[in-house]
Amino acid sequence: MTEPLPEHPLDLLYSETEEDLRAAVRALLTDRAGHQVLLDRIETESPYAPGLWKSLAADIGAAGLLVPEKLGGQGASHRETAVVLEELGRAVTPLPYLSSAVVATETLLDLADGSEAAAGLLAELAGGRTVAVLAVPLSTAPGAEFPLTGPVPAVADAPAADVFLVPRADGLYAVPAAEATVEPQTPLDLTRPLARVTAAGGGTRLAGPDAARTAVRRGLLSGAGLLASEQLGLAEWCLEETVRYTRERHQFNRPVGSFQALKHRMAQLWLDLVGARAAARAAADALATGSPDAPLLVAVAQAYCSKTAVRAAEECVQLHGGIGMTWEHPAHLALKRAKSDQIALGATGRHQDAIAALVGLEPPL
Repeated sequence: MTEPLPEHPLDLLYSETEEDLRAAVRALLTDRAGHQVLLDRIETESPYAPGLWKSLAADIGAAGLLVPEKLGGQGASHRETAVVLEELGRAVTPLPYLSSAVVATETLLDLADGSEAAAGLLAELAGGRTVAVLAVPLSTAPGAEFPLTGPVPAVADAPAADVFLVPRADGLYAVPAAEATVEPQTPLDLTRPLARVTAAGGGTRLAGPDAARTAVRRGLLSGAGLLASEQLGLAEWCLEETVRYTRERHQFNRPVGSFQALKHRMAQLWLDLVGARAAARAAADALATGSPDAPLLVAVAQAYCSKTAVRAAEECVQLHGGIGMTWEHPAHLALKRAKSDQIALGATGRHQDAIAALVGLEPPL
């Protein structure tokens, strides 16, 4: 009889190492990917800032945080990766980090022991030399069905991919981007490009159908759990920016932030953020420790953090008044990312259904 895994108390606090990593990532993004840089690029052919991926993925080593050292990575965990995503969310940075360093990397990690090709590709990803994207729609939730034949719509970060991980009926394949057809689509969130990907044949077979299904589910589960950290970072920036603006903006010879109605709205948003931080950190810690409760905590984090991020972005736009409605102010970027993230890797309702199923809640009669 298999012995139960030892209980691991959730650790929601940030370690000194994680805070040091945060400082390094924030400094890089402030220097190379400020909001004005982003606003200048989002309507060009590529929103990605030149050289930024190399600086983050290779120089800082963020691409290999989830990968063990023996496979060419940093040997860290989902906790450190979550910190990177918090900072990317704060800056609404266009980078294929969630797609490549989390979803694709976790998928390959599940196959690395039994596939030399998967292990080799994983080392390339960990070193920041290659970007891999799982060819499923952005809205695909962990455990959901997805296309196994034909063109795949709405693949996030497909324009940045060097390799596609393509699920087919007979297994998972690594297909070079040069051998696939990538047709850009117009997204709501211009900082996360989407494309229709067709990779009907060719490529290197990484796993059979059963192993592929398990690996893809692992990748999507980690992606959904750590997306909550991106949403947390975005929501925190929205609140901080709103508080700063309402302190400086005066009306009737008073800071508008001193009006009671606005103070109540910001205080409620702060309370929502406290809950979002706890949910996101719990999901990251559960993934890092391999907790059997990880699917439940991921579903809770997504159900809560996606709504909090949207509300924070909406309040940011509204409490900035007229300036918040303009293209020149970055508030609209946060709102579009929050709305896009709300359906990414499973909509809120789907995660709520997952919570009900995992804890045995019966639907209302």
